[in-house]
Amino acid sequence: MRILLLSLNYAPEKIGIAVYSTSLCEALKARGHVVEVVAGKPYYPEWHIHDGYGGGWQRSVEDGVNVTRCPIYVPKLPTGSKRLLHHASFALSSIWPMIRRARTVRPDLVVAIAPSLMAAPGAWAAARLTGAKTWLHVQDFEVDAAFATGLIDGKSRTANLARTVQRWIFGLFDRVSSIGPEMCAKAITMGVPADRVVEFRNWADLERVAPMATRSSYADIWGITTPHVALYSGNIANKQGVDVIVDAARALHHRKDLTFVICGEGPTRKLLEEKAVGLGNVQIHDLQPIDRLNELLGLATIHLLPQTAGAADLVLPSKLTNMLASGRPVIVTAVSDTGLAREIEGCGLATAPEDPQALAVAIERLIDTPVLYDSMARAARQRAERTWDRDVIVGRFIDDAKALVGNFDRQASV
Repeated sequence: MRILLLSLNYAPEKIGIAVYSTSLCEALKARGHVVEVVAGKPYYPEWHIHDGYGGGWQRSVEDGVNVTRCPIYVPKLPTGSKRLLHHASFALSSIWPMIRRARTVRPDLVVAIAPSLMAAPGAWAAARLTGAKTWLHVQDFEVDAAFATGLIDGKSRTANLARTVQRWIFGLFDRVSSIGPEMCAKAITMGVPADRVVEFRNWADLERVAPMATRSSYADIWGITTPHVALYSGNIANKQGVDVIVDAARALHHRKDLTFVICGEGPTRKLLEEKAVGLGNVQIHDLQPIDRLNELLGLATIHLLPQTAGAADLVLPSKLTNMLASGRPVIVTAVSDTGLAREIEGCGLATAPEDPQALAVAIERLIDTPVLYDSMARAARQRAERTWDRDVIVGRFIDDAKALVGNFDRQASV
């Protein structure tokens, strides 16, 4: 197949959607398919353009994949209105590259990754000009997440307009996928026919990430002497609600056997650092290199995955996959009947969102109950191997794509 993919986020961004957009394209390329990417300049999660990516549009070949980089507006503090401008800038800057690459490549399939949903109509237009099929892959219901986190007032005229536009965009595409059953069901409630919706999960890096039997080198690097570490690594922003970790650490400051480690970047990191001042059981560090991912995940006794109330069925955090692959229990802040809570049943605990005391109780329960801890640790790795294997998931995507595209009349020899 010839595949043209539109994704705001792409390598060298180290976390989030970029990891999966990049890995998918590289896996497709390795299997003989022709892949082209139109992406934004890398900026996430620091919210500033990475060094070496200034200026206008850029073309490059990255790990065998042709990539066109589009200039985008990146606010230093991504408020609701500034995020809209951020996504609008990518929607505008990516239209011409999508049309141009579609005319050159003559793709069988055009894939748009949401976020950024605002840019998806450009992908649809490029496909229609060349007769390609269209696929919208939803990593994050960004409109609903903006309501849930208070970035946009859910009762405002802006919210009503956003809902209308969101439904219209979803209806444009031949195929709509998302990363979990609850998110797929949400797409159907937005008017997408059920026979157009498929599940396309993120995956764990089962080769790079595996349970560590020895103590992580990060313990020595960061001077951690406690036997237990509660770890969060990822974006630090409103949606994650990471400040609940600092509050839980304050509640457990009396424990001399536990250190909280937060690794990440994002718009609310400075506020988090201010909140943690004076807490000797909390360390905050930058994101670590991807080639040291296993060492970082292996530092954890317990992984922490906070989400704000209302976000648990709108996103399925990509970091969960490798948390499970590391063979450590995970504590999520989500109510029990949400998709996120169901994903970790048997290999972790779910606590009420934004409730630091409940999080503290769950942490102590795992640390102080070795039988429960060992059972959940084993189950975590088993869950990753059974549910989050990349080769199996990408293989299903290819099968679905072939069924959608049909006879490949314009396919290159692969």
